[in-house]
Amino acid sequence: MTLANLAWLAMAAYAIHILEEYTFDWRNWARAVLKLPVEWNDFYVTNAIVIALGIAQAMLAPTLPWVPLTFASLMLINAVFFHILPVLRFRGRFSPGAASAVVLFLPLGILIWKTAAEGGVVDLETAITAIAAGALLMAAPVVMLQLRSKPYFRQS
Repeated sequence: MTLANLAWLAMAAYAIHILEEYTFDWRNWARAVLKLPVEWNDFYVTNAIVIALGIAQAMLAPTLPWVPLTFASLMLINAVFFHILPVLRFRGRFSPGAASAVVLFLPLGILIWKTAAEGGVVDLETAITAIAAGALLMAAPVVMLQLRSKPYFRQS
């Protein structure tokens, strides 16, 4: 399977992941467990951006392989740090999105990295860039959620 095909599958996997999070009330879980001051509008906007990025990374995969590697890194970071570790830390308390993270994000994310490596498009600089960009993409909404309550960022 090509990197481009896998990138499109990653986009589809993220759509399924969003559906799982929404269905099982990720917002209230995130507020209770992760202590994030998140509202449903935050969830909608953030995930609309993820979908747009998912489409872009799949379209760019044939010419810019570091872009789907960034998306794969985002998926792997999301799976491990926002689903698997919280389930372990909170003694099995279900994390909305954990099932799709384990069943879809982990295998697809790893397969994307493996396919890119076998295709000869992963060097140290590409790997560092993709992992750092994936981490930044994952951290950005969390950081903004924390900053928006600070006086400098309030618009009232």
